[in-house]
Amino acid sequence: MITVWGEGRGFRVVWLLEEMGLPYRLRDVDLLKGAESDPEFMAINPGGFIPALQDGEMVMVESVAILQYLLGRYGPSPLAVEPGDPAYPIYLQFLVMGEAGLMAPAFYAWAGRGFGPAGAADDWTGKLGLENLQSRRRLVARQLEQTPYLAGETFTAADICVAYALLWIRRTGTADLTAAETAYVERCTAREGYRRAMQACPGARGWAEAVGV
Repeated sequence: MITVWGEGRGFRVVWLLEEMGLPYRLRDVDLLKGAESDPEFMAINPGGFIPALQDGEMVMVESVAILQYLLGRYGPSPLAVEPGDPAYPIYLQFLVMGEAGLMAPAFYAWAGRGFGPAGAADDWTGKLGLENLQSRRRLVARQLEQTPYLAGETFTAADICVAYALLWIRRTGTADLTAAETAYVERCTAREGYRRAMQACPGARGWAEAVGV
């Protein structure tokens, strides 16, 4: 049985598992209490961050790598673009950009306001994070002017990565989404796989209900 440890970015993993129809269990990890208070989880990932994936004896961390593992291990799947497909480079670019180009700078743009002392939201690091986030969003915008999804006409794992990042940005109030981004997120979240993932993830569902998006 596949076990997903933690929500947060682990929502991406659950979403993909639901899209692929693979059985799994979600094991909650409460980082607000501190990962050190959960020795079972620390034995899985001594780094103390989520998500982690356990598949038999195999353990992985890093959400985008986990998606690639699942698609390779349990594919083929229409959610992955094959290397011989002309759309493969753009698929791979946005699969990685969802975390490296969007979520990472978005987190640092928001963290000062979310966790830091007074004035931290306006520090140099936060401003740089926001600038980097906005520059990567321009790449998303250009692609969505050409195709409804990031790798073309069909939904793929790249959309899971980027749509999740845009949802996070909107829910935290880090930035307002454009009309095109909003329409794109609505296309992605209208899928049954997303709806099932929300039902499976009480933390994500509660957060979305609390902020109304």
